[in-house]
Amino acid sequence: MTTQTADRRAATLSRVLASEWTKTAGLASTLWVPITTVLVAVAVPLGLTMFVRPGDGTTAAGLVVSGVILAQLGTLVLGVLVGTSDHATSTAATTYTAVPRRLPVLVAQVVLTTALALVTAVVALGAAVLVTGPGREAAGLGLDLAAHDGTARAFVGYVLYLTAVALLGLGLGAVLRRPAGALVTGVAVLVVLDQVLAANPGRVTDTVRVLLPGVGTRLVETDARLALTESASLGPHLGTWGAGLVLAAWVVGLLVTAAVRLRRGDVT
Repeated sequence: MTTQTADRRAATLSRVLASEWTKTAGLASTLWVPITTVLVAVAVPLGLTMFVRPGDGTTAAGLVVSGVILAQLGTLVLGVLVGTSDHATSTAATTYTAVPRRLPVLVAQVVLTTALALVTAVVALGAAVLVTGPGREAAGLGLDLAAHDGTARAFVGYVLYLTAVALLGLGLGAVLRRPAGALVTGVAVLVVLDQVLAANPGRVTDTVRVLLPGVGTRLVETDARLALTESASLGPHLGTWGAGLVLAAWVVGLLVTAAVRLRRGDVT
């Protein structure tokens, strides 16, 4: 048995996952980014409760998930940090010497990022529900998950969207390998480009908008809000899960690109 063969057998997914967790947990940002994400996800709806009045059109679910636009930046950063950790700390050569097949490292990063983002999103959602409770009650906004208005779906979509954005950040980080470049690209694609196109509505620009990953925010919208969003668009009406598929395609595409580059290219 050659030394390389022995190394490959030793580098099991569980061991690679444990190694990636050790590296990620050693970064201060691993703690502060999720905490900041939760605080932002809570601060926005809490602030909005001060202005909610009965009959102003605000819904309980819409109030709870109103922090998603800013919270997505937090999970994007989380994914970028995991995806670029080896390159930012100059440990890539060591990592891929220990794991010569390379791809298990990316798989472990996907698992780790998904777990961290899911926990962050669930905590953020739960905290937003709790802190907005008094304000919602004062405004007469009851929260009924059994209602047929898309509330439960919007809450599930909230968690799925923030998790998907984290994986988008991971893919960008793994492809570009530079934290600043990956983060700027992610913000540009998710937020800036979408807002530029929104400021110039038309059939072409609206069509491009629904092909960007930011269309995944429709996962977080209730039925009434989604109807308003799509009625104002001249582009294709994808619905909730169609928008989710567009976001999923971006995530899968970036991760496949990262896998190809990792498998065939230089690791530095």
